[in-house]
Amino acid sequence: MINVLFVCLGNICRSPMAEALFRNLVKKENLKNKIAVDSAATSSWQIGFPPHEGTLDILKKYYISSNGLVGRRLKKEDFWKFDYIIGMDESNIKNIYRITGKPNHPKIIRLLDLTKYRKDVPDPFYTGDFDETYRLVSAGCRVLLNKIRIEQNL
Repeated sequence: MINVLFVCLGNICRSPMAEALFRNLVKKENLKNKIAVDSAATSSWQIGFPPHEGTLDILKKYYISSNGLVGRRLKKEDFWKFDYIIGMDESNIKNIYRITGKPNHPKIIRLLDLTKYRKDVPDPFYTGDFDETYRLVSAGCRVLLNKIRIEQNL
């Protein structure tokens, strides 16, 4: 099983959106038995909480399930459990390095570094623009799935 973890600051906007979207892509590509998906936060503010209403609304708009999404904090042990650890912005990446103790490890990737778009996925908790976040996360997830398919011979 290939394990993918999406990480943002609070695990209520960007990373659960990416988790749900990527899980949906994996299901559509009949890879559910090969790829597992999760999400986490670098902070402890929203542990145990469901995703932000804006994230839930955008997922519902695109008919993507939000079942099972609940905030949790990134743990040092996650480094060993996950094959791909995907941060939403540079701050997330720095915090992932700090928490895991693995700076500059190739399995830790900023999502939009895989795309032609700007480097950071803006946090819609602050911008209010869940549509832009969805567009960027969707583009990143599609490229990430292709990368995994190639690297893992799927």
